[in-house]
Amino acid sequence: DFVVANVENAAGGFGITRETAEAILASGVHVMTTGNHVWDKKEALDYVAREPRLLRPLNYPPGAPGRGEGVWTAPDGTPVAVLNAMGRVHMPLVDDPFRALDDALARVRGEAAIAIVDFHAEVTSEKIALAWHLDGRASLVAGTHTHVMTADERVLPGGTAAITDVGMT
Repeated sequence: DFVVANVENAAGGFGITRETAEAILASGVHVMTTGNHVWDKKEALDYVAREPRLLRPLNYPPGAPGRGEGVWTAPDGTPVAVLNAMGRVHMPLVDDPFRALDDALARVRGEAAIAIVDFHAEVTSEKIALAWHLDGRASLVAGTHTHVMTADERVLPGGTAAITDVGMT
């Protein structure tokens, strides 16, 4: 098993701190993703640059601290790519997530057997469009941000599993 958690609201509902992230990692999470609240705690600017298991949306402008993708090894030895991107509808202005994910998936192709995408976006239509765009190239497109789990999980014709929001715990 391989655990990915979106942690952008983990520090009292706003952002992430080193202490909170370390507790989450100690609980068994392998990779942490974020979204528009990643910078809510000032210390996250330095921490995201130092902690490779903490991703920020890969379509943030060049020069933003940290990274938005990586490849890790699951406990069973399977190489897993995790990619974190943010949508554009009703969200802070970021680069095109479709193009950014195309580029990122090309970079990890051949390195990972599984590619998990956390798409942090507001509207379900943008999340569904991205899942169809990545069908056959990503293993999973999991939407985050709206905090309410949707009951629209599906496997697309090319084999990509998708859900517009995984909810919030």
